Amino acid sequence: MNRLDRLTAILIQLQSKRVVTAQEIAERFSISPRTVYRDIRTLEEGGIPLSGEAGVGYSIMDGYRLPPVMFTLEEATAFLTAEKLISKLTDQSTDESYKSALYKIKAVLRATEKDHIENMDKHIAVVNSPYMPQGKPPSNPLQVLLKSIAEKNILTIDYFANHSQEQTQRKVEPVGIFYMRTYWHLVAYCHLRKDYRNFRVDRISNIKPTKERFEKEHPDLKSFLKKISIEEALHTVVIRIEKDIIRHLGDQKYYNGFVSQKELNDCYEITFLAYSIEGFARWYMMFGDKAEIVTPPELKAFIKQLSATISKKQK
Repeated sequence: MNRLDRLTAILIQLQSKRVVTAQEIAERFSISPRTVYRDIRTLEEGGIPLSGEAGVGYSIMDGYRLPPVMFTLEEATAFLTAEKLISKLTDQSTDESYKSALYKIKAVLRATEKDHIENMDKHIAVVNSPYMPQGKPPSNPLQVLLKSIAEKNILTIDYFANHSQEQTQRKVEPVGIFYMRTYWHLVAYCHLRKDYRNFRVDRISNIKPTKERFEKEHPDLKSFLKKISIEEALHTVVIRIEKDIIRHLGDQKYYNGFVSQKELNDCYEITFLAYSIEGFARWYMMFGDKAEIVTPPELKAFIKQLSATISKKQK
């Protein structure tokens, strides 16, 4: 990226939020803090009304705006690709809001670029599969959750806890949402349990914002995601499989944590990160006569136990 393009991109970044730190700019463009300071000084000399404070960051004077941003074809195509995912992985309200935003993006494109996007729309698709949510949820929970997070509103939810098979009504203070393993999740402080909980959104049958607001500053979502990743410790699995059977694994290998594979003399060695030893073992049994387990030992032990149980039941 040449310096003029970088200066323009920095200016757009400064308009994207109230305060932008030098470190954020440096990391985005892979430049040194000294170069960031030099670029900021150039923008100021060009008449951009910037203010900055050591250790805080830079901001643009309220009310200052550039003319509408012109998107590149690549950027506009990326928005179009995202639309396909959003239509499949979110609720109706979020899907409609994104489509509305995309119309505004298309509106600032030149005629030739609009033709390009119109044509590309026919060549991008997200196909349904058993591993994706089927149809839209009956309500629009995501926008309600996001609005309550932004406004710090306490929510009342009707929640079905799968582990106890219990339906409960709870008051919660929403912290954030995330998408994992084909489901949306809500992290919130639960008044009933007096602790933070991870709620699967598809198990929330009713969401109602209350007029109560919470003042407590909760930890950010990243700290919860780190905790979840530790609690859901992944298991490294390495197997060797005969070459003539690997084509039969299909997409199933990705759903079971595929990481990499390498070709050996008469087989392939494949590495997985599995959520569950038992779950992986039951999948492995489908082709186990054509494969061998390299690691871990507990997977080998479970396969032996499972084989013995099956053999016993066939007598």
